[in-house]
Amino acid sequence: MTDNMQQSLKNIRNILLYTAVISLISLAYFIYAYSVHPIPEERETFLTEIGEGFGKAGLALLVFIYFRTLLKLALGQGKLAQRLLPDYIAPIESSQLNRLLIWLNRTHIYFGIAAVAVILLHIGMMGFSRYSHILFFPALLALVLWQGFFGLFLTLRYSPVELKKFSYLVHAQFVTGIAIGVFAFFGHVLIDD
Repeated sequence: MTDNMQQSLKNIRNILLYTAVISLISLAYFIYAYSVHPIPEERETFLTEIGEGFGKAGLALLVFIYFRTLLKLALGQGKLAQRLLPDYIAPIESSQLNRLLIWLNRTHIYFGIAAVAVILLHIGMMGFSRYSHILFFPALLALVLWQGFFGLFLTLRYSPVELKKFSYLVHAQFVTGIAIGVFAFFGHVLIDD
């Protein structure tokens, strides 16, 4: 095995290990919260019904956004792909997929803004204060704001170069997306009991 291939396997193993650790910690907290915290009964109001629709739309937007990341990995493009798989040659050589990726790259900012706005609407309409004692939800709120805030600095024309570099470093992290997915899953399973 070449050094690059070993490094690629190590990088992929690290992401899988991170996902497993976050999932196990979340499972432990899920069990703790389920047994200790009172879970508020779901209120069926006009606003919560609309909020549920925003939640589904937010999930669809996040899937769409992270599909771009997976497509970049499959095509061996982007800095994440170069870090994970330095010697990777894409088995798929499709101009259609490359065109799709170009479109996804161009529209990423708009779908990202929409995702942050829709998720914040979902949180607000579902009644954040009713669930804020369950740590999954404040963590999710912080991560969504984190992604939106640093994504914003990447798009502003007059952001200082150092701020743009730092924003790219903290915004373009797969680990944030993994944490958002795991926390949202366990949090919603907990309250939808």
